Amino acid sequence: MWVRGTSVKGFTLLELLIVVAIMAVATAGVSFALRDSSQTQLEREAQRLAALLESGRAQSRVSGYPVMWRAVGAGFVFEGLTGKSALSTTWLGSGVQAKGAVLLGPEPILQPQQIRLTSTEQPQRSLTVYTDGVRPFAVRSGDSTFAGQP
Repeated sequence: MWVRGTSVKGFTLLELLIVVAIMAVATAGVSFALRDSSQTQLEREAQRLAALLESGRAQSRVSGYPVMWRAVGAGFVFEGLTGKSALSTTWLGSGVQAKGAVLLGPEPILQPQQIRLTSTEQPQRSLTVYTDGVRPFAVRSGDSTFAGQP
């Protein structure tokens, strides 16, 4: 910057404020990008499982045969579905454990049911995939249970 023939070295207040604002935005972006990956994975698996259970429920109603979902080893099975109607039986990533089994039909109204998903990396974190028997499967935090459920 030139002032009446002499040079003044340094930054103006406006330049410093712009640099600080850029650094604040970059820091906020990095903090959002570094979200806990095990919780994100668990949420993604729970939403996917809810969708798979609804698909199995619909297929059970169409075929008229009962379909049972249960956890096995590092995955899960849909018993009662065969051939082209078979659904996925693996988790998207490692580190997910499930407890519970559900009967998906063929009746349109089910008993209240739930499946508890936990992360093997952080066992204190859990999500529950549940239905009250009428509404579609949904996801909620924690491990609260329905009346009459163990």
